[in-house]
Amino acid sequence: MIPHKAPSVLRLGPARLTAGLDHTRRLDLPAHRTLHGQPVAQDVGTLIALVNEVDMRGRGGAAFPFGRKLRAVADAAGAKESVVLVNGAEGEPASSKDAMLLVRTPHQVLDGAILAAEALNAREVVVATVAGELAEASISAAVAERRAANVAGAKESHLRIRVVGLQERFISGEGGALVRAVNGEEAVPPGRKRRASTSGVNGLPTLLSNTETYAQLALLAELGPQKYAEVGTSREPGTVLLSVSGGAATNAIVEAPTGTMLADVLDLCDAEPGDGVLIGGYHGAFLSPETAVSAVISREGMKKAGGELGAGIVVPLGANTCPLGEAARVTAYLAAQSSGQCGPCRLGLPDIARQMLALTDGSGSQDAIRRSVRAVERRGACFHPDGTARFVLSALEAFEADIALHRDYGSCGRPVRGVLPLPEREEEPEYRLEVDWTRCQGHGLCAHLLPEFVNLDDYGFPSFNTVPGWMVKEARRAVDMCPALALRLGEAVMAKTG
Repeated sequence: MIPHKAPSVLRLGPARLTAGLDHTRRLDLPAHRTLHGQPVAQDVGTLIALVNEVDMRGRGGAAFPFGRKLRAVADAAGAKESVVLVNGAEGEPASSKDAMLLVRTPHQVLDGAILAAEALNAREVVVATVAGELAEASISAAVAERRAANVAGAKESHLRIRVVGLQERFISGEGGALVRAVNGEEAVPPGRKRRASTSGVNGLPTLLSNTETYAQLALLAELGPQKYAEVGTSREPGTVLLSVSGGAATNAIVEAPTGTMLADVLDLCDAEPGDGVLIGGYHGAFLSPETAVSAVISREGMKKAGGELGAGIVVPLGANTCPLGEAARVTAYLAAQSSGQCGPCRLGLPDIARQMLALTDGSGSQDAIRRSVRAVERRGACFHPDGTARFVLSALEAFEADIALHRDYGSCGRPVRGVLPLPEREEEPEYRLEVDWTRCQGHGLCAHLLPEFVNLDDYGFPSFNTVPGWMVKEARRAVDMCPALALRLGEAVMAKTG
């Protein structure tokens, strides 16, 4: 299988995860084996020692020590079965490294996942990715290539490899939501912290990590710790994959050694910082142009610069778009992408989105936004409210001069060009709340239950805004609790969202 359209790849320094991609759009199994060889199975103790020697961290954003994850699953499983889960459900609109790996070098990801599975005596490898996309087709083809190779070589493997296609949403890559989706449940965070290492896929101890993490594991096993650490910094050896988009003239996945200057990455992609550079995605933070040019690509370097490397997302804004408008646009997207199952997401994020929009026409207040942000921090069922809060607060700080222009003149004079990437608009259902005025007694309970969508007049009688699909459960609850039985939910209408 050769994909018609493959994500572009650039690099600074040696080609490691991107080796061989200059000459082909996709490495099939024979080409992959020629380039990387056959991995040698290792027991779990040896594999843990290997990753600990280079302090390998997860590449999905949290940077959790991978050796600790391996140990936790091994201890939880004991003599029982376990599962290896590859998180390729890239819900972050500004990231495309998962898609690149699964489309262009899928066997590198599978090698790492299988190494971990064999060390843990796991019964299954599950690769979760976005349904209907090129990545799903490519990784499915890679699994088929391996099955054909096993049949041709008269081999039988006890290990099952399964590809699961999921609906793409921003929260679909969150660990708890991913496990629930793979288990056939609704893809929302579980609310209570439940470690996959203890109970994950089918209730079994599960090693859950990002696609790049497994690809890096295969590379480490191939090169050995000394050669692996020949590039990068002493504290963070190796390379990192960066998704560069936004105002860059060349949108690409860039492989670069840790310790590389962010300015060099921007130069490679013909990108000017403009009003700032978003680092770490939509749960990340903006760096000012002055900070960006001196920032270093590493966890430690980005922390010193006031950001987080996260999943390696780099989005320069450039100088031709309204930065405040871009931030408000993404904040509205994040509010709509919540699962709507806790107060901070259901009520707090839409409120923050509205206040950010008000800021763009000069009628809003930075202090009011900060108060609303403080009200959602550390109170959510998952990290989504905290990540959104970080994004919003960094925008207020980075775009202070632009905010002043909006406050004084109602605009900065620049259009919102949509530089920060968001998914294409899709038709999604909206619902209408309707009232039987012969029954309504103006109790106002509906406004307390749905304050974002119900307004009360001076006499306590309601008027309604349309309700998005992700809030339909709460709308039905308001209908059921109306003491006068006056409220009902009208039929869905299709509305453009994005």
